[in-house]
Amino acid sequence: MAHDARQRLDTLCIHAGQEPDKTSGAVMTPIVLASTFVQDGPGNHKGHDYSRAGNPTRDALEGCIAALEGAKHGIAYGSGCAATTSVLMSLRTGDHVLVGDDVYGGTFRIFDKVLKQWGLEATFLDMSDPAKVREAVRPTTKMIWLETPSNPMLKVFDIAAIADVAKKAKLTLAVDNTFATPMLQRPLDLGADLVVHSTTKYLNGHSDVVGGFVATSDDGLAEKMHFLQKSMGGVPSPFDCYMVLRGVKTLAVRMRQHVESARSLAAWLEAHAQVERVFYPGLRSHKGYDVAARQMKGPGGMISFELKGGLAAASAFLKAVNVFVCAESLGGVESLAEHPAIMTHASVPADQRRALGIGDGLLRLSVGLEHPDDLREDLERGFRAALAT
Repeated sequence: MAHDARQRLDTLCIHAGQEPDKTSGAVMTPIVLASTFVQDGPGNHKGHDYSRAGNPTRDALEGCIAALEGAKHGIAYGSGCAATTSVLMSLRTGDHVLVGDDVYGGTFRIFDKVLKQWGLEATFLDMSDPAKVREAVRPTTKMIWLETPSNPMLKVFDIAAIADVAKKAKLTLAVDNTFATPMLQRPLDLGADLVVHSTTKYLNGHSDVVGGFVATSDDGLAEKMHFLQKSMGGVPSPFDCYMVLRGVKTLAVRMRQHVESARSLAAWLEAHAQVERVFYPGLRSHKGYDVAARQMKGPGGMISFELKGGLAAASAFLKAVNVFVCAESLGGVESLAEHPAIMTHASVPADQRRALGIGDGLLRLSVGLEHPDDLREDLERGFRAALAT
């Protein structure tokens, strides 16, 4: 079945980029493991010559996720960090990037520890007020990079307003859409130039693949990304591409349940006596509630909350839960709980973590697909253990 861009996202998840195999008629996309492809003569190949440059299974994945994001082009990578690095390698020494102050620890590390030594400058700032973003633009600024909702504080930034700033200043706007997925938010429709994903998370959805993705409708940017993908070689294996394709088929139904369960748990947590504060875009107490309601179709499946009692209570909590697994990453069918200050955001300096609100009592939940009552009972088990410290 050939997909139609006018089809709903639920349908595109299953069919976009994935026509039945022309040779065998197989409904599922074949895993083409070949590293090289026959040519009828020098430079006269049948669409592929070497798998680092392109592979039929990867083509299907790139076509599928690009369609979900409403993009003309999709470029797949071996990890989310590889996708991020590839985007930033399109810049030059001396260029300046405005970065959301609350980003994944691995993204912070790329800016602050890796590309900084090659002369890429970055300013981290709260982008909740687009006017502050406009004021931070320098003559050397070339890109704005943001996550929304952010990791781990679930900040929500107005993509359309920041896109307007970027357009007027002739900057590239890159949005990490990992937390929301295209099911809840499509940044390109709001004016972004590039969308970045860790496909490890919700797109794959089963905690068994590491991958990354960039989507764009800008032909020039796509050409750069394809060149860097081929040249730097951070590509996913055909099997990993197949696994993400398989996961994406259920993305629509998974995201609906993630959102439904997270909404319920966030409201329950906000009323809990042992919780200092809850960070969830679906709560009216959230600073970005109105923006989230406007630019997202749902507030997502991620919740962060501050537990009373500090590190001792947080450690006891994470040791006591058993439906929520204490582990890094997110977006899988299983619920995960983690301690950002020690785990995912340890690369962020302690003073910067404190300024962001990433304290010793902050816990981040990835709400999975288990029964919500079991999840609530499990969290209560954690609260009892925390209270006993």
